[in-house]
Amino acid sequence: MNKLAKFILRYRWVIIISVLLFTAFTGYQIKNMQINSDVISSLPDDDPDAVLLKKIAEQFGSSKMGMVILETDDIFKREILEHVQQITDTIRMMDGVISVTSLTNIIDIRGGDFGIEVGKLVDEYDLPSTEEELLALRERVFSKDLYKGGIVSEDGTATLIIFSLSEYADVRQVAKAVVKKTSAMKLPENLYYAGSPMMVTSIADLISADLTKLLPIAFLLIAVILASFFRTARGVILPLITVTIAIVWTLGIMVLTGFQMSMISNNIPIILLAVGSAYTIHVLNRINEMKDTDRRKAILRALIYIFIPVLLAAITTAIGFMSFIFGAYLEMIRDFGIFTSLGTFFAAFLSLFFTPALIAAFSIFRKKNIKQNKQAKRSLLTEYFLIPLKNLLIKHPKYTLTTWGALILISIIGIFLIKRSVDIQEYFKKDNPARTAENIMINKFGGSKPIFVVFRGDVQSPEVLNTIVKTSNYMKQSPDVLTTQSIAGLIMEINAALGEGKKIPDSQAKIEQLWWLLDGNEIMQTYVTEDLDEAIIISKFISPENKAKIEFAKYMETFIEENSSEACEIAITGMPFIDITMDRSLLRSQMGSLSIAIIMVIIFVGLILRSLKTGIFATIPIIAAIIMLFGVMGFSGIPLNIATVLVASVALGIGIDYSIHVISNVKHLMKTHNDDISHALEETIVISGKAIVINVISVSGGFLVLLFSEMVPLQYFGFLVALSMIGSGVGSLTLLPVILILDNRRMKKTKSSSS
Repeated sequence: MNKLAKFILRYRWVIIISVLLFTAFTGYQIKNMQINSDVISSLPDDDPDAVLLKKIAEQFGSSKMGMVILETDDIFKREILEHVQQITDTIRMMDGVISVTSLTNIIDIRGGDFGIEVGKLVDEYDLPSTEEELLALRERVFSKDLYKGGIVSEDGTATLIIFSLSEYADVRQVAKAVVKKTSAMKLPENLYYAGSPMMVTSIADLISADLTKLLPIAFLLIAVILASFFRTARGVILPLITVTIAIVWTLGIMVLTGFQMSMISNNIPIILLAVGSAYTIHVLNRINEMKDTDRRKAILRALIYIFIPVLLAAITTAIGFMSFIFGAYLEMIRDFGIFTSLGTFFAAFLSLFFTPALIAAFSIFRKKNIKQNKQAKRSLLTEYFLIPLKNLLIKHPKYTLTTWGALILISIIGIFLIKRSVDIQEYFKKDNPARTAENIMINKFGGSKPIFVVFRGDVQSPEVLNTIVKTSNYMKQSPDVLTTQSIAGLIMEINAALGEGKKIPDSQAKIEQLWWLLDGNEIMQTYVTEDLDEAIIISKFISPENKAKIEFAKYMETFIEENSSEACEIAITGMPFIDITMDRSLLRSQMGSLSIAIIMVIIFVGLILRSLKTGIFATIPIIAAIIMLFGVMGFSGIPLNIATVLVASVALGIGIDYSIHVISNVKHLMKTHNDDISHALEETIVISGKAIVINVISVSGGFLVLLFSEMVPLQYFGFLVALSMIGSGVGSLTLLPVILILDNRRMKKTKSSSS
């Protein structure tokens, strides 16, 4: 450590210039940062539901369906139909859109005196205008399942303009164009936007808005906190410069390695801002405590002492983040783990190399100011909080232990009340337009979560088509499925128009004749493949409740097992099934990542401090804080979702820093104070406790900024991490010292009895 510290001071200008050059290089890359808010693209390649969903997107384009909802008092008016037609034509002309379906161009099959007519529900060049024509249209719409609840709400107050995107379309670009051009029409009706492309774009916009709005707030808040404690420009500027460079390096490397910003990784800058500043705080605090008036010697002594604790704290924090790499279902969570751990190392490296180099290179170290500042802070923290706290712990350790035990028992009860949620509408605030659109889809159109049933076989055969019909009827017996659409439904419509009943013809030759009437219609590419070897049912699921999704999955699984055959293989997928898998993964990810993090932290801390018992002691306060965290989630109704599932491991990784600094200081001081735990704890709580208090407040403040996020899960995430930091800090200053006191008394008692 002595050689390394001398190296830092000797090559300070080399370090400073190298850091600045690399910062300029990585900072230049950030301009190419892209945002990917599509959950589907983050699904693993080995998940059957995800694989099938991606395949459907390639073959049918059906998984990328957007919807414009037009809401008014009555859809069946001439001017309303004109507006629907206007929106339909506008979207149809956009690049990346492969099909548009609306009330003014949807297929209609009817029989007449001159045979079967396969055309449009209305003549787009001669829209209904008279009262009689509009009444006839209303009756026609509500007489067919294809229209009622599918394209027009059952109360006649809303209609959908549905568009599908090609597999290679720029989803965000098309979605933004749809919103921009339809909004520019200044229509008197209410327009809402739903479906996967619109939802993905809304989330991406929220991510951009959060980064733009929250980062400056977080910087300002942490600057105020640092200024209030250090009361020097150095105490504010150095931590913020260090963490800013770490953020720039991390984001620049994300771009260079081809990764994109997601709804999870957009947390990274704020997390690094809150966490990374802590390392510089500890370095500055230790330099301030050095009693040598020579600047060089003070920095050397501080670095020799603080290097290992900071490095160990960074490694354990990174372990908490890296645990997501092994236990996460979504790739976006794994990416988050990779780059947050990388950013943590950057922040620690800069704190240990760049910050001392800056202090040594410039005249920004004034012993006189430090003494004055030290005295000011001592009267506030030391005399009125830290010293009384130490006395309480020494005199009444068992009372403290009992209090923690009671809090943990109460929290365990709350753990059993925790709910899980993966429904995407809950990512938005209640007044967000995307959530409003989702509620309209649920209330008026049977939901927006797509379900796809794939049939493999000769889709023109009676057997396959009858299986499709049977499946459709079975699905609609579920209370959460109102309508289904398929090629079989169209064939039955044609057959009914011929007067032969609404059924599938028994002869394949007859089916092929009816099929000929549908050839060339753009709706066909939505229902069947070009080779006519696969067909799908498209439906929607109403309930956002996970229990309902699980019940429906079991309901369909039984049917598929009984009806799938060599001639007609059946498979089902869709967002309800993805949600089920994600829900299960939440629990597995939580248990897996937390278990990995705890085991790795215990082993690593134990090895560094040369005592497995010490590693266990260090984790006890953090585990207690995490249990209390889960208890708060249960009692407050905060659900476990793709953001809050990160909290426990993040809390462990960050919170363990406090325990490490306390234990390292106690072990060091015990040697110089003849194993006097009282003196060792007093000095530890005064020196390390001060840094921990500053750290807890600054880190918590940084995370609490997320309360201003536009995404609800991130609000929960920020609140819970801040809460866990407070719990971890309090635990390291109360529960951990009590454990050390009782263990010291036990060891002394054992020695005295053996002697």
